[in-house]
Amino acid sequence: MKNGTVKEKVKRWLALLGMVLVLAGCGAAARESGFYEHKTMYRNWDHFIFSLYGYKKVDPKEAQESKEQNWWGRAIEEPRR
Repeated sequence: MKNGTVKEKVKRWLALLGMVLVLAGCGAAARESGFYEHKTMYRNWDHFIFSLYGYKKVDPKEAQESKEQNWWGRAIEEPRR
């Protein structure tokens, strides 16, 4: 009975350690992305709507809007073929 208790404690500690490591990694990734530099997640409603629906097919009009409205994020260049 005692061995089962020790095994359960070890499993709990390993699960807790795993969760801490995952959360620390997510926090570091958000910090590197500049997410915490803004008080809101989206620049404006156009940015929000684009993020929900339009991100799959970007047309030149939306690309121009993102530049004009200064949406956040890193500039991603299309690879040359």
